[in-house]
Amino acid sequence: MFGNHFYHATMRKAVAVFGTLFNDISVIRQDGSGNVLNQVKVPLAYGPKQKFLARLDQNTNSDASMAIKLPRMAFEITSLDIDSAQKLGKRNVISENHATDSTKKKTLKQQVAYNINMTLHILAKNQDDGLQIVEQILPYFQPEYTITIRPVDGFQYKQDVPIVLTSVTINDDYEGDFQTRRVLAYQLDFTMKMKFFGPTSNQGIIREVNFDFNSDIGGANVLENMDFTITPADADEDDNYTVNVSIT
Repeated sequence: MFGNHFYHATMRKAVAVFGTLFNDISVIRQDGSGNVLNQVKVPLAYGPKQKFLARLDQNTNSDASMAIKLPRMAFEITSLDIDSAQKLGKRNVISENHATDSTKKKTLKQQVAYNINMTLHILAKNQDDGLQIVEQILPYFQPEYTITIRPVDGFQYKQDVPIVLTSVTINDDYEGDFQTRRVLAYQLDFTMKMKFFGPTSNQGIIREVNFDFNSDIGGANVLENMDFTITPADADEDDNYTVNVSIT
C-alpha cells in the first residue's frame, strides 16, 4: 500500500537543530578580584547522561583525564508523541512551482504533527559552572523558543518549530565517602513541535478549459453574458496566471 520510498530525515534534522542551540556556551572562571582566569567552551554531545557518568568513574588510559573535562553537556531523544492539539486537515496540500516543468507543481499532500521530547543534561564539578550554563539558557525560553527550518529538501516551504522548556531538575549527589567524585547534574526537558511529511509528487496544472454549451440552455446568449479577465493581464501561456469568469 505504501510502497514508494521517501526519507526527509526529520528526526535527524530535529537532533541537529536542537544541538545547534547549545553548541556555543562557555564558562568563565574568575579569581576573588573578578579577574578572568580562563574561559572554557562547554562540550556538547548526543548521548544519555549515564554513559558520561560511567566514563567518569572508569580509570582507563583513554578516560583517566575525563574529570578535568567537566563541565559538559549531553542531550538525547526521550519520547515521540503525536500532537493532537495540532490536528491538521487531511486535505491540506503544500505546492510549489516545478523547477524545470512549468506545466507541473511540486506537492506535499500528507503531513502529521508530533512532539519530539528532548532532554538536555548539564554535568559540572562545581555549582558555579552549572549555574552559568543554566543561566545562559533559561532567559531564551518563555517558555518556548521558535526556530525556522526547511523540513523537506528541494522545497522552499519553511516551518516554524517551537521548542518548549517543560521542566528543570537539579541533582546534587553530595552523599557518600570522600573518595566518591561529586557530579552536579542539571536536567532540562524540552518538547519540539515537529511535522512529519509524506512523499513528494508532481501534479499537473490545468492550463486549458474547453466549454461546450448546448443550444438548449442558452447557447450563444450564455457566452455573451460571460466576462473573462486574466490576472496579470500581460501573462502568456507559460506564465502563472488566474482566469476570472463573471456572468452578468
